Amino acid sequence: MPLPASSRLETFPAKAVEKALWWEGHILEVLHGRPPEAGPDTTPRPEYGLDRSLTARQRAKAAELTAAGTKVSASAVANLRRRYQAAGVLGLVDHRQAAKRPEFGSVDERVVTAMRTAIGEAVDASTRTGSFILWRTGEILRETSGTEDLEVPSERTLYRLLAKLTDGTHTFSAASTRRSKAHGAKAPFGELPAFAPGEVMQIDSTPLDVMVLLDDGVPGRVELTAMIDVATRTLTAAVLRPTTKAVDASVLLARTVTPELKRPGWADVLRMSRSVLPHRRLLSLDERLEHAAARPVIVPEMIVCDHGKAFVSRNFKSSCRFLEIDFQPAHKGSGFEKGHIESTLGSVATLFVQFLPGYTGRSAEHRSHHPEREQIWSLLELQELLDVARAAPRPSAGRGRQPRL
Repeated sequence: MPLPASSRLETFPAKAVEKALWWEGHILEVLHGRPPEAGPDTTPRPEYGLDRSLTARQRAKAAELTAAGTKVSASAVANLRRRYQAAGVLGLVDHRQAAKRPEFGSVDERVVTAMRTAIGEAVDASTRTGSFILWRTGEILRETSGTEDLEVPSERTLYRLLAKLTDGTHTFSAASTRRSKAHGAKAPFGELPAFAPGEVMQIDSTPLDVMVLLDDGVPGRVELTAMIDVATRTLTAAVLRPTTKAVDASVLLARTVTPELKRPGWADVLRMSRSVLPHRRLLSLDERLEHAAARPVIVPEMIVCDHGKAFVSRNFKSSCRFLEIDFQPAHKGSGFEKGHIESTLGSVATLFVQFLPGYTGRSAEHRSHHPEREQIWSLLELQELLDVARAAPRPSAGRGRQPRL
């Protein structure tokens, strides 16, 4: 059997060690019949004679200690005996009283605090390497008073400390994942159920990967802002703007609660025979849109949004308050909390715009040489096409399916 590491007794309080040594004497008497201080010619007491079974000796020891004022059961004595045989006197010590080792070893707490600060600064910044975090830690220590006599550990020790502090934080991976991890909900969370139209609606915006002729005649990119009803998966309104502003979010809310027929210019905009679009293949839509105005309006009870400036602005909050709508922003960096509108806008940004001239692709690697030289459409034409696609009758989307355009 290996020799027990009795040197670890130094990490326990003196009273705990004294108690363990006291128990050792009694356990030795149970095992060998004589206490450790007895001489070689000492005769074991009758109740601890080796002719008796180990169980009987344990019962005798429990009765003796209980009579002396230390209440203990025979099973407790047996448990201590087994622990002593397995780990020596160390097994008799109350390990709950052990002195806890520092979490980060011998590294000074000021170094740990400075590195935590550097890691916290990197949450919302661009992803950098570990060497930058170590450099920033040194800068923080130099800027902190009372660290002149501080002995900075070696680089290897600092990297080990960095690995412990950044475990699970995604400090050196995707910035979006890091922000979501840091700013997400700390308490248990789940999907917010919605059973009636308007009970929960979500709003968001995203840039479209397509070149559009802006009002000044210069090709540029636009942003799509839309609102979806979670219960029915209905895209209630969608607007295109060069840059989403607070007034655009309020306009989107106004269009959501306004019937189609009462919207200014609705009849003319949706009449394909008067459209400026290539309409020969779309003339049949006039018949399909004949009863579109009869579609009911979904009035929001709660709107879930992110922390974009357009949505947390005073203008949009005032509009929600005027219409008695519960304004509910999601946690920062937690796009999954409004996953319905995120998925819908992602589908529109790819499946819809890829059929348009001037499609740029999702990155430079997927882009043509000169998408702006194609016969791109104006912002008004693209908005008109989007309204036609959204307002046209379509098969109802069941739960778990996204709206169809």
